[in-house]
Amino acid sequence: MLAAERQEFIVRVVNERGSARVSELAELCGVTEETIRRDLDRLEEAGRLRRSHGGAVSVRDADLSGGPQEIPYYEREITHAEEKRRIAEEAVKHIRPGERILLDGSSTAWYVARILPDMPLTVLTNSVKAAAELGSKERIEVLSTGGLMSHRSLSFVGPLAERALDDFHVEKAFLSCKGIHPERGISESTGLQAQIKRKMAEIADHVILLADASKFGVQAFARALDLGAVNTIITDRGLDEATAESYRALGIEVIAV
Repeated sequence: MLAAERQEFIVRVVNERGSARVSELAELCGVTEETIRRDLDRLEEAGRLRRSHGGAVSVRDADLSGGPQEIPYYEREITHAEEKRRIAEEAVKHIRPGERILLDGSSTAWYVARILPDMPLTVLTNSVKAAAELGSKERIEVLSTGGLMSHRSLSFVGPLAERALDDFHVEKAFLSCKGIHPERGISESTGLQAQIKRKMAEIADHVILLADASKFGVQAFARALDLGAVNTIITDRGLDEATAESYRALGIEVIAV
């Protein structure tokens, strides 16, 4: 395959999937990852795609109106992946057999679903990927909210999903977000995501926020929760101690892993 043919193939794959990892493209094209990275650099310079950490994202669906957009799931999945895995490992330590828990539609919650042991448990989720991941674990009862599927987040949102949550109560809700700010609280990329996170927190006894250090100090588009709704934050060691202490002063348990 000539370089020009390979680059056209890469653009087609990225556009079809929304995003793609360097390792996947290297395997598909039969070349090294370094070759793929050079191709992606050239394609980004030409405006054909956008580089992301570990891969590339389509620019085909760019929002010309300038309004807020969710980051595609496949981009979030490969962004800060190592930190998300460590956060998920810590989150699993807070889950006990027999509990009823909620996992949101975040990529970090999907990491939790992947490593969650097969034990007696009820899991309520609006995540398509988390539900599929848990499907092979026979001792875990999985409940899905249904609703309007967000193609970018692969999760159910909207009034139907929110009404479904009204019928349930969970001991623990594991949520992520786009931003954590000391004055503005917890925020999301869209109003629909903010609304369903708010509803999730309402039906839980204990809200555990899963957020890597890059999200602190960030104000995303739509406010989801006040900080008072959060009981525990699990983050990574990239969060400086002064910031962690400022949240502990609000009565929030902060665990850095």
